[in-house]
Amino acid sequence: MRSFRWGAVVAAAGMVAMVVAGLPAAASGVRGVPECTNANLVASYHQGGAATSHQYGRIVLRNTSAQACSIRGYGGLSYVGGGNGTQIGAAADRTPSRVRTIVVAPGKKVASQVVETSWAPYAGRCHRAHVDGFRVYLPDETRSQYVKHPTTGCTNPRVHLLAHKAYRRP
Repeated sequence: MRSFRWGAVVAAAGMVAMVVAGLPAAASGVRGVPECTNANLVASYHQGGAATSHQYGRIVLRNTSAQACSIRGYGGLSYVGGGNGTQIGAAADRTPSRVRTIVVAPGKKVASQVVETSWAPYAGRCHRAHVDGFRVYLPDETRSQYVKHPTTGCTNPRVHLLAHKAYRRP
């Protein structure tokens, strides 16, 4: 009877190992999958709907490389303008959201939901400025990408017009 129990334990362990080996890298800790960099992912903006004083959209990162990479958490986001990449106003606030590690296969995408607030409710303290687009930082990157998105922002860094969520699958 004792050998039967031990055999059952060994068989069960073997089955668990086969199941774990078949899971995607994200479920098994992303071993061997490098972190995504600007060399892997290209940023774009996809506009969504609007509501009173708010515009909704997504920063989308597409893997244009030939290898999978992983991404986790929030990147950086701000308005830029002046035709030279000067930051306009405060960087985006982080909207609380679930942080996950995501493996991004070649050709696949991840997205961060973005909420833009109109400058109009802050007209008295805003100091309006033309915005050329977004400066987008991938998590853990020190170099940014530029995404064209003409709009109006506020130069006052105490006025927060942007918010975004952690990256996730679209």
